[in-house]
Amino acid sequence: MQLLFHRVDLRLNHTFTIAHDSRDVQPTLIVELRDGQYSGFGEATATRYYGITIDGMVAALEAIRSHIETYSLTDPATFWADTQPYLAQNPFALCALDQAAWDLWAKRKKQPLYKLWSLNPADNPLTDYTIGLDTPERMVEKMQERPWPIYKIKLGRPEMDLMLVSALRQHTDAVFRVDANCGWSAVDTVSKSRELRELGVEFIEQPLPADDWDGAKMVYQQSVLPIIADESCIVESDVDRCAGFFHGVNIKLTKCGGLTPARRMIMRARELGLRVMVGCMTESSVGISAIAQLLPLLDYADLDGAMLIANDPARGVTFNYGKLIYAAENGTGVNLL
Repeated sequence: MQLLFHRVDLRLNHTFTIAHDSRDVQPTLIVELRDGQYSGFGEATATRYYGITIDGMVAALEAIRSHIETYSLTDPATFWADTQPYLAQNPFALCALDQAAWDLWAKRKKQPLYKLWSLNPADNPLTDYTIGLDTPERMVEKMQERPWPIYKIKLGRPEMDLMLVSALRQHTDAVFRVDANCGWSAVDTVSKSRELRELGVEFIEQPLPADDWDGAKMVYQQSVLPIIADESCIVESDVDRCAGFFHGVNIKLTKCGGLTPARRMIMRARELGLRVMVGCMTESSVGISAIAQLLPLLDYADLDGAMLIANDPARGVTFNYGKLIYAAENGTGVNLL
């Protein structure tokens, strides 16, 4: 296999603001594994919050180039297990490599990846569309630009949050999900859950700081809305820890290291009775198409990353009013433009 890198600056349609970050451009790394006949693609974004840079991911992968290029790829899960020790400190790089391996393997098999996993997409959940934190007027404008059945609303300003959701509710009957990105207290969350339920909110994602387990227990017991872990659920071992503190988990492939561990996390969450969501990190169609292979296993999906950017460098899965449409291609269905 030949290892190649594609660095891309994804331009966002709107300034994207959450409780701890704001950006207009999202740098991303697309990893390609080429075997002469087929190319497999994977992706991971740079993330200031987690200290992940494009240069850091490239350096981590370059350090094991010989391991990658001489590996006989017969089973991507085994490839992940053999490679993870080298990339344990950079799960984002591992994720991009793992996605590319699964894509290449499935293209060699001449089938879509979800079919090789024996998954049935007939009942795939709809994906939400994210409205970044902004003024009420701008958030309404963003929502009206893309009519959608489910909106994920970024919050995190405790004094304004209920007003923002109420303002948006006046313009749509769509389902709302709210994501506070660690911006609330336990008392605030319990109190807000009652009013948010009246405003048609389905669940609250990560309202408390990731390490506030005492607060999480209180919220889990007292909130009238389900609470979904995000920053509190990063790696496989976190799934067990979230049981009894959250009603569900949001799995991010870049954080856990790819499709291989994400599948195990989903299975473990099911065993523990947790609801399962998979989200994205504003990836292009490369990353979104890889994540989409997991859709038949999920309760909730947050796969709108490619819809938030103006210069998607790839062609893959598409969406029609929340419904995912798989590309007529093998593997994860993605090709670079």
